[in-house]
Amino acid sequence: MEPQLPTIKNVFVNETDDDDPPALSSQALAALKEFLEEQRQSLANHETAENGEGTLEPESEVALVTEDWRLSQFWYDPETARTLSQEVLSLCSHSNYKVACIACPTLYAYLKKIDPNISVQLLEYDKRFEQYGSDFTFYDYNQPEDLPLELKHTYQVVIADPPYLSKECLEKVTQTISFLAQPRESHLLLLTGEVQRHRAAELLGLRACNFRPRHSSKLGNEFRVFTNYDPGERLGGWEQEQ
Repeated sequence: MEPQLPTIKNVFVNETDDDDPPALSSQALAALKEFLEEQRQSLANHETAENGEGTLEPESEVALVTEDWRLSQFWYDPETARTLSQEVLSLCSHSNYKVACIACPTLYAYLKKIDPNISVQLLEYDKRFEQYGSDFTFYDYNQPEDLPLELKHTYQVVIADPPYLSKECLEKVTQTISFLAQPRESHLLLLTGEVQRHRAAELLGLRACNFRPRHSSKLGNEFRVFTNYDPGERLGGWEQEQ
């Protein structure tokens, strides 16, 4: 919000003496100082975005549309979104890497906030996200491969968060992942309920990480993140198999 500057009549303390040079009142000086600080911070933020510096301060907020429970939308909490974003960025070892986010708009928003230059495609059913322009592709998991051909086998990193915890939904999202991912060279991350652990292993060969994703809505279901690669110490590492 821009500072409310004092009116002209209150700017100068020496209003009656035309011979004296005008001097700013303490109120005007405080407003001017606040304005200049805001301008400095705005410039610093702009330069950071242009340089693609991959950090996001804990207090930084990312604007998101309101969750629509009818579409089974539940956004990640900020810590989860930042952790996942940093993991994805760590996987993008080359500037030409491309990332696909299936039904996880929170992650898309945070990735673009941290690195505006990253190549990310959001596949989503909710057309409110058309605001992202060419980064948005309409996606209905019931038609898992009804997608533009230019997306086929294009992505080195694919993250999916199926909207439902059913076997049918995961099977269809698996088809979409296979459609998007580059064969033999892709990193896969699946965010879904603990109840899908065995299906995730069976369908995609994924293992659970120790990091536990959380949602702003405090869902009762236990959620996990599964990967097809060893994250090392990131994401808490792979969970030890029983």
